[in-house]
Amino acid sequence: MKYQAVTLSLLSIMSTGSFAQEQESFEHIEVNYRQAYRGDVPVSEIPQAITTLDRSLVDDINISRFRDVLLFSPSIALQNDGGNLWDSYSMRGFPGNENVPTGYLVNGFSSGRGFGGHRDVSNIEYVEVLKGPGSALYGRSDPGGVINVVTRKPQYAPEGYLKTSLGSDDRYRIEGDYTGGISDSVSARINGAIQDDDSFRDHVSSKKKVVNPSLRWQLGKDTSILYAFEFMQQEQLFDRGIVVLDNNIRTVPRDRFLGEPSDEPTEIISQGHQLTFEHYLLNDWFLTGGINARSTKLDGYSSDAELSGSRQKLFEDGRTLTRQHRRRDYDSDDLSLRLELSGNAELFGMTHHLLMGTDAYRYDLYTLLDRVRPEPGTYELDIFNPQYGAAKPELHTQYINDENQKGFGLYLQDQLELNDQWHLLMGLRLDQYTQETLELVSGTESEQDESRVSPRVALSYLPTDNLTLYASYSEGFVPISGTDFEGQGFKPEESDSVELGMKYSANGFRLNAAVFDATKTNILTDDPVHPGYPATLGAATSRGFEIDGGMSLGSYTDLRVAYSYIDSETKNDITVYDWGVNVPAGSDLVNIPQNTFNAMVKHDLRHWQINADIGLTARYVDDRLGATVDQSYRLPSYQVFDLFYTHRLTDNTELQINVDNLFDEYYMSNAYSALWTTPGAPRQFSVSLTYEF
Repeated sequence: MKYQAVTLSLLSIMSTGSFAQEQESFEHIEVNYRQAYRGDVPVSEIPQAITTLDRSLVDDINISRFRDVLLFSPSIALQNDGGNLWDSYSMRGFPGNENVPTGYLVNGFSSGRGFGGHRDVSNIEYVEVLKGPGSALYGRSDPGGVINVVTRKPQYAPEGYLKTSLGSDDRYRIEGDYTGGISDSVSARINGAIQDDDSFRDHVSSKKKVVNPSLRWQLGKDTSILYAFEFMQQEQLFDRGIVVLDNNIRTVPRDRFLGEPSDEPTEIISQGHQLTFEHYLLNDWFLTGGINARSTKLDGYSSDAELSGSRQKLFEDGRTLTRQHRRRDYDSDDLSLRLELSGNAELFGMTHHLLMGTDAYRYDLYTLLDRVRPEPGTYELDIFNPQYGAAKPELHTQYINDENQKGFGLYLQDQLELNDQWHLLMGLRLDQYTQETLELVSGTESEQDESRVSPRVALSYLPTDNLTLYASYSEGFVPISGTDFEGQGFKPEESDSVELGMKYSANGFRLNAAVFDATKTNILTDDPVHPGYPATLGAATSRGFEIDGGMSLGSYTDLRVAYSYIDSETKNDITVYDWGVNVPAGSDLVNIPQNTFNAMVKHDLRHWQINADIGLTARYVDDRLGATVDQSYRLPSYQVFDLFYTHRLTDNTELQINVDNLFDEYYMSNAYSALWTTPGAPRQFSVSLTYEF
């Protein structure tokens, strides 16, 4: 564990060491990287809503958690995050599986599967939010879209920084980054962070260590290889949040912890390796590919509020919380490969932008849950006067699932220039996957072998160089983990999506807008014939529109805004037998606000002879459903304002002050039920000092 801290300390040494001595040799070289699944079509001409959240946004709002960056994109909402142990969010109204983290890509490779904790921002260059299913390229994606994290890559010109931050509730963080050339053909980069936080929540603290080294080798004029490693260790006390009775979000203070401090922090370790290559062929054709290997491990205990009404004493006396005791042991290994060829050709009098490739993966997931549901009176807590330290009951293994998925895909896409103004995109992806699951407690085995064809078609109209109008249709699917009453696996979730949109950019003004309508089927619900077991019975729809844009308000002020309206609902009646609840067709989906809005204004103070920037962000989230099985439980709307001020003290040194939740809004961030509700943080202060070299 010690080597992460040692590595970070080397950043300052490297800035004055041998790498820096070679600055004159490398400063004229700038390395650019091509993104997978993109081809040679400019983003402005791709018939799909794409939001890019760049590094300057991360730096201005001074955040450390990847999930918080996404909130600046329209139609993204926070979901149940597993006791604050992982990143979970919805896109365009589809919450996904509430019990696992939300998946995402890193440099085009699937990297969000497994229980890898909070992704850190220290190695993020920018984040692409790719809306709509897009499965004709990415495969196995939700109809809301997919996130692609683009990491910082090695450069030859030496540069770097060290940043130290401290903030409210004893929050401390050291972050660093350095890149430079080792020789004329080899460059390196290393970045990472060490973080130690208490929080506004009683007894809850977290620690995180991150290190991300990478190495690039230029084999020749047209060929390069890149290796990148990621390591993250996180310790976090499992925290289900607060209880809410009678829709009163102030039932208990927002800092009240209702678990057991003696459970000790859950430990999460995540490691990732990426080895990729790029090769430029004749006539602007491009070949890229690589291999990605990731592993995650999560292990820890928790004391959670009992959700069953018949066993929960809190519903009888209004103050005594009945709890379960649990232990989780989750392990995953994820190996994926990709090979892609792209370029353009003149055929039949038209320009064809072609993209073709293949990918494959193997994903192994081991999940063990030990649980005990004590009899009333044996493991309880007074929510108004908590006395911790109750004797923990003996745990029993509820299930042990050993799951293996294997998948193989082929994809082909052609964006034809019918003429100067009309473009037609046609794409097709073929996927074949197998899924084997063994439940070790009962000895039940299940296996399935599925093939899927995912088409995509879109028409674009470009009346000017600055404006693109498009209409798009696509289909997608997502494999589902778990088994039914007979121990058999499930058919994948299936989706289809229609999108109409526009993109405009000119003279410092940018505006993107889209109207969408998507349907997802085979959603897991309780089996109406065999209560207590899941079955693929559910379907949901989501429709709405979103806009995001930016502009300069004069020479010194920049503005960016995003708004979304979403109407998402179930398509059929769902009977949740475990709870004895019927959820009728047309019911809201959990944690999905109908209206969201965010804005950021940034002003340069140099015209007042102050070498500084000042800015304000604002975020509004509408009221939303807080529990699938209780349609009367709703989280109230809220609005949060954050203030930031950055002052350049010298050419190399920068001081930053951030005030989050400026007006101390009392709000709930997300929920799984009224007894598992996550409160938002109160007003928070932080001060950071950055030295660049």
